[in-house]
Amino acid sequence: MDRSTLDLPFYGPEHRKLSNALFAWASTAMPAIDHHDTDAACRELVRALGAAGFLRYCVPKAFGGALDELDSRALCIARETLAYHDGLADFAFAMQGLGSGAVTLAGSAELQRRVLPKVASGEWIAAFALTEPEAGSDVGAMACAARREGDEYVLDGEKTWISNGGIADVYCVFARTGDAPGTRGLSAFVVFPDQPGFEVAERLDVIAPHPLARLRFAGLRVPAANRLGAQGEGFKIAMRTLDIFRASVAAAAVGFARRALDEALAHARNRRMFGQALADFQLTQAKLGDMATDLDAAALLTARAAWTRDVARRPTTREAAMAKMTATENAQRIIDAAVQMHGGQGVRVGVKVESLYREIRALRIYEGATEVQKLIVARELLRDAT
Repeated sequence: MDRSTLDLPFYGPEHRKLSNALFAWASTAMPAIDHHDTDAACRELVRALGAAGFLRYCVPKAFGGALDELDSRALCIARETLAYHDGLADFAFAMQGLGSGAVTLAGSAELQRRVLPKVASGEWIAAFALTEPEAGSDVGAMACAARREGDEYVLDGEKTWISNGGIADVYCVFARTGDAPGTRGLSAFVVFPDQPGFEVAERLDVIAPHPLARLRFAGLRVPAANRLGAQGEGFKIAMRTLDIFRASVAAAAVGFARRALDEALAHARNRRMFGQALADFQLTQAKLGDMATDLDAAALLTARAAWTRDVARRPTTREAAMAKMTATENAQRIIDAAVQMHGGQGVRVGVKVESLYREIRALRIYEGATEVQKLIVARELLRDAT
């Protein structure tokens, strides 16, 4: 795995130290992953990542974290490294951060003390419940409602495509709490699955298996103390959380693409045809050149987005959107080229590039589809031009 990007000024010694430690762990100590039992595999991966200390990068130091505050560059390094080795390992790490991110940003001191240390240790699995059957990219169409009754909210509605749905110990749930239209009437809550009225309505299977579910809430009572931030701040909290982790989605795509390029290079050097190695053909060399350039472009945009948030302390809406869009689209091309280079072996179940092909497809959709990222970039450009 080429880690030369870490030598650039975007990163510091602490990031190189994390990369070395996590790469060594993923190469030698990561639990064997049974992709036929994703629930058990995710539980074991979360436990192992917590025991090894890597989930500490998902929460601030005050609550058991490794660093004073969430560091986008550290999250990106972790996701790229884990994605290079296995998509489910990347997923297990990422959801601990995304699922608890809103608690870090907007939770009361009591909620933070209750939730974040258990997330950092791997004792609890976290989930982020935003999407609904009729509210995906259009968050303002959210219908799940939470009405206030005294010191509680009563939650009714559904969420779908919820990662870790069915196995999580704590959920960050977004619901409509006011009469304001669109995104202005949304609030965020910490919800526990053992509460009456919480139901896993359906488990969802996708091409790259990981725990997914449709959730149903029927008269679920949530203490007002479990609200994150003020009433009506849910959309702002969701977007702040996603802005931190969107760059890490790009990093995961870079990890998948980097593995695909390595697999393609090894195959091209070893595969013999027409009396020479596949790598000796100019068509192969031209394709490898395209793949490497696409990969570096994605890695650099990802590093810029993370650095802009961590060091420049500027909003990264545009930078994160560019990174997520470019990295996932470029990774799709790189992985497709690697599959093509492998010929028939490339579509054989169990061959690495075949699993990478399935892994990358979802990244072009979740946490903001490519088309949405384009609109975000254009909106930011037009706003700045006025």
